[in-house]
Amino acid sequence: MLQHLSVKNLAIVEEASIFFGKGLNIITGETGAGKSVLMGALNLVLGQRADKTTIRTGADEARVEALFTLASTNTIDTLLIERDIPACEEGQLLIKRTISLQGPGRTYINDSPVTQQSLRAIAPLLVDIHGPYDQQSLLKPEFQRSLLDAYGACVTPLKAYRKSWYALKELKSELNEITSDTIDIAEEIDRLNYIIGEIKDASLTEADGDELIEQHTQAANAETIISIGSEISESIIESDISAFNQMLEAQAKSNELSRIFPEAEKWLTDIKSSILQMQEIGSTIADHLSRIETAPGHLQQLEDRMALVQNLKRKYGGSIQAIHESLAIHEERHNNLFNRTEKIEDLQNRINAERADLLKRASTLTKSRKKATSKLGKAITDALQDLGFLNAEFTIAIKAASPASHGADEIIFEFAPNPGEPPRPLKAIASSGEIARVMLAVKAVLATHDSIPVLVFDEIDANIGGEVGRAVGQKLKHVAKSHQVISITHLPQSAVYGEQHVKVSKEVVNKRTKMTAEILNPEQRVDEIARMLGGKGLTSVIENHAREMLESATAGH
Repeated sequence: MLQHLSVKNLAIVEEASIFFGKGLNIITGETGAGKSVLMGALNLVLGQRADKTTIRTGADEARVEALFTLASTNTIDTLLIERDIPACEEGQLLIKRTISLQGPGRTYINDSPVTQQSLRAIAPLLVDIHGPYDQQSLLKPEFQRSLLDAYGACVTPLKAYRKSWYALKELKSELNEITSDTIDIAEEIDRLNYIIGEIKDASLTEADGDELIEQHTQAANAETIISIGSEISESIIESDISAFNQMLEAQAKSNELSRIFPEAEKWLTDIKSSILQMQEIGSTIADHLSRIETAPGHLQQLEDRMALVQNLKRKYGGSIQAIHESLAIHEERHNNLFNRTEKIEDLQNRINAERADLLKRASTLTKSRKKATSKLGKAITDALQDLGFLNAEFTIAIKAASPASHGADEIIFEFAPNPGEPPRPLKAIASSGEIARVMLAVKAVLATHDSIPVLVFDEIDANIGGEVGRAVGQKLKHVAKSHQVISITHLPQSAVYGEQHVKVSKEVVNKRTKMTAEILNPEQRVDEIARMLGGKGLTSVIENHAREMLESATAGH
């Protein structure tokens, strides 16, 4: 339920706070008192676009807050968590919106900043608003269909149908993707064969990367490498005046010196270590020089290999890995084209089977809907008769239609408000006032099927009165047994059925118009109903009539 609505600096409202109760909440007030501002505030917390011109003159910012208390928050919490919004605590959901003159407005859910898109995704699960100019949803085919499905318990066959529908859609998309390729298949297969053969014949490995470049560099500079390497080897170990021979001589002298100078023994150890290092260096140089390829034609082979690799990189990717990936892609396309005929035949067979299954499920769904039409039509007709359409008839027609995501049915709500006339589509004959009462009748019948906790009726009883107004009030009270209902009304016959009554009024303070909203006690309520009955110049007769109306409504008459 909507527990609390707070409004600050919005239009003529300087500051207002309303605590709503369970059941039927009535809001009344003279024309222009500010009831529409409350509706505007509620629409804001439900995601309606904000208008800076609604900020109260002299204020920099308008603010609206709504606190909802929910019996179960599972569905809401799922949507919140998907959007990284804190889940509800202790069954409470808090929505705040601000409108600022200086910049963009801000929206919060459970004190966490959110986008308007997130708010609009959650709002339909909280409040359903209906007014004399807001009944167009009842005329929409999808709305009528959803009402029938909810009443007829058609959810299970609808889910089964939709599963088949989307499976068929996916198969058709897959077939279209294959058959939409208008190329010459044989020519394309030949082209792919050439590409696959060219890459495979190259037998590329990781050695064709940096290692190949290194081999080419060595082969191109083989003579220089061998010449300089040999000079290094000679200077270290091979020539008569090599460092190795010099160190051997130093070793002999250090050995001789150590007999008379003990410190020379340490030198001797280091010299022996250096001699071993020189031997190792010489061996390493000789090994590397022996592996330098100098055979005729080797350099040309490497250059040819590099040219091949570069050509493949230019065609199929900038690296060996990219070439291999390109090979896999071309092989897959080759296989797809090669097996295309078989795939098309297989897909067509699966499509035919899925289409047959879809039609069976569509038939099951249609039967489920038809079973509910007469029962729902009669229930709404009875409700409409209670609302003043004494000879009205409400029927639901089902016509065959091309299969769509919702089934193979066209659902049409038909209405005959006057006797002797055949039912016609609701959108073709109903006035706004009639549609409002039809919506109330629908809501009364479907009250137990509607999961939205809060229903708002904005002057749904406009342009009616007397017994019909009383019937509207009774229907609102009936719906309020399973929902919290908020009804804005000018009709006393309807207002007396409220369990809580809020009066909206305005006054001029310091040359500024202010709106106030107060919850009426029983005596104040008598005065308000009397005002609605007689306007100015109240008499005891009118007050007594108001009291009797309230007592009668409370007693259930």
